[in-house]
Parts: sequence; structure tokens; C-alpha cells
Amino acid sequence: MRPLRYSINVTLDGCCDHRVILPDEDLHRHAVENLEQADALLFGRVTYEMMETAFRTPARTGARPVWMEAFARTIDAAKKYIISSTLDRVDWNAELVRGDVSKAVQQLKREPGRGLLVGGVKLPLALAALGLIDEYEFVVHPRLAGHGPALFAGLSRPLDLRLLSRLEFGSGAVAMRYEPKT
Repeated sequence: MRPLRYSINVTLDGCCDHRVILPDEDLHRHAVENLEQADALLFGRVTYEMMETAFRTPARTGARPVWMEAFARTIDAAKKYIISSTLDRVDWNAELVRGDVSKAVQQLKREPGRGLLVGGVKLPLALAALGLIDEYEFVVHPRLAGHGPALFAGLSRPLDLRLLSRLEFGSGAVAMRYEPKT
């Protein structure tokens, strides 16, 4: 069974609005490493549309820093499963998944491979509530945003996690990986 991993950038005060995170080369290199550990990505509509807009190739010349190109190429080439009841169709190497989220994700996890990587806010909330996420990574940035959206707002019950690893970046951001306690 391939694991489902979740990774998100978040500020010290819990904001996961991508517009307040300051991207840098080390963080993008780390994100490429995460992408390379997965056979496919799992997104909801909002994250899919945001990532497609930012990283689908070809990009306008000068649209992003050169050090972001490896991430853009990797995410562009990745297989994507989009869980959405509002989209009629997807492309960008993506397949639309409808119906029972729990059953669909369990089926994807049963397939052979290195793993699945999920991003975003709403879909991971649903997957965490269903107990389907095998590993969580929070890349915590040394910044206070003073606003949301906040991670896991509305989670119906606490979820206890066990620290697996910790990685510090030159920017002061810290990537912490956890697994659910059993």
C-alpha cells in the first residue's frame, strides 16, 4: 500500500495562505524532493487551479525565478488526481475523481508505488478526519501573518502526531514530519 503524505507551508501563527510565504531556492529544492517521492499528486479544485496557473509550462519568460524551474518541471510532469464535484473536466496530466472521497483515496493508496502527495487545505482536512493521511509535513516559516486561512480549522476531533524528523532551512523555516500516533 502506498502512503499518503501531506505537505504544507504555514506561518508561525498558523496561516497557510500561499501569498504570505516567502519562497526561496532551498524550499523549492525540498519541495522537488517531496514530489519525487510520490507517484501522483492529490489536489482539490482550488489547489489544482492555483498550481496549474503558477506552474504549467510553458511559462512566460521571466515569470518566475530560474531556481523555481526544477519545481515547475517536476510538478508539471507529475500525475495528478483532482477530487472535485464542481469541475467538469481537467487536463495538465490530471484525472478527475468524483464520488466517495474515502473509497477513491483508499483505492489510490492500494495501488503499487512510492506514494501519493496531497496539498491544499480543504481536501487534507477531509482526509485527516477520515484517517487517510499517513504522514504530515509542516514547513513552518518565521513569519506572523495575522490572518487565515488556518490549517485544519473545523477538525472534528484532535489528532495526535509523533515527530519523525526535522529539517531547518537557512531562511529560518523548519520542516517537521509527523505520523499519526496509533
